[in-house]
Amino acid sequence: MPARGQAAPGPRTAREPGRPALAVGSEGPDSAPTPPWALVALGVVACAVLAAACWTASHVHADPPLQAAARFLHLAALIVGLGAVLTVDWLALLWLLGRRRLSDVLQTAGALHTPIWLGLGGLVLSGLFLHPDLSSPLTLIKLGFVLAVMLNGLYAHWVGQRLSQLQGQPGSAPGIVPRRLMKQTGIAASISQVGWWGASVIGFLNSHP
Repeated sequence: MPARGQAAPGPRTAREPGRPALAVGSEGPDSAPTPPWALVALGVVACAVLAAACWTASHVHADPPLQAAARFLHLAALIVGLGAVLTVDWLALLWLLGRRRLSDVLQTAGALHTPIWLGLGGLVLSGLFLHPDLSSPLTLIKLGFVLAVMLNGLYAHWVGQRLSQLQGQPGSAPGIVPRRLMKQTGIAASISQVGWWGASVIGFLNSHP
């Protein structure tokens, strides 16, 4: 049993010949992390973008062909975004259970970063032409889920940077992850799943009055 304040002996990452234990594309222990103020600024921008999208959607009147195209784009964006999120979160769960290396999770997250944000952006863009009922409580809850997913994406990015730079710290043992950081990883994955699935279920219910 580790003493209070010590790092929990969580999942370890096995070293391969000629390869660092925490390699994630171009991001490594020596790369400069995104400063917190930049993540906060991006969070403010995300809130502004969603608010602007809601205002625009209430003033856009799309004809039936455009609505049909928007529905197809909405579905395609959901498949791309949710599929990528499921892949990353599933690997994160396997890592928390000690069945995958941390480097596998970080590499996959780095590779799927773009599809996740493209899927989310496609959902917001296509939603402009679907005449969302902004007076409906379900629609407002869905927008809350979308905002939570956007902000959680920035939080997950921050957690991922801490994980990728963990072994670059002087005196840190290879593969040992502090218990608090493991909990933060679980929280980010849980919020991601609740947000994506919650928004998807409400979107399905709204499309079948």
